[in-house]
Amino acid sequence: MSPLKAFAIACLSVSMIACQPQKAQTAKPAATKTISAPEFSAVALDGSSVSSDELKGKAYIINFFASWCPPCRAEIPDMVELQAEYEKKGFTFIGIAVNEDEDRMRDFISSNGINYPVVMVDQQIIDAYTPYAQGGLRSIPTSFVISADGSLSSVVVGAQSRTAFADLISGALESGGQ
Repeated sequence: MSPLKAFAIACLSVSMIACQPQKAQTAKPAATKTISAPEFSAVALDGSSVSSDELKGKAYIINFFASWCPPCRAEIPDMVELQAEYEKKGFTFIGIAVNEDEDRMRDFISSNGINYPVVMVDQQIIDAYTPYAQGGLRSIPTSFVISADGSLSSVVVGAQSRTAFADLISGALESGGQ
């Protein structure tokens, strides 16, 4: 990893106010303006390729999280269940692991039965998503909901319930004509 990349990731980690107990906030882009999903490309920890190009036509949620974050950990069982329920309908979660060690994250994925791709955060992903979070990408968990039509439908800061995630997924699938 280049020193500049390591510095940028360290700066993001330091600047994030992680795991604060707060009411989840949802920001929806203005109804009159369609915002295209941010572009990204990465390799998941299982070796699979994950990119916005490969996800075209699918609804997905990009979820910035960490294994050491209690609200993040609380969301994962619901996300695993919802991934199994909605995957055949054209949906997936993509986990973005923040401030993590790869080996520790692989163990965390295995021990929690995570059934969706997880990638390690990098500067390209940070740069792609930060402009769409009000005030920047400052806390985790933060989720970016992408509709099947390729538009950014909402940004959600804070832990979500199963019902809240299910509603976001249904809306993203419907917006894309699924």
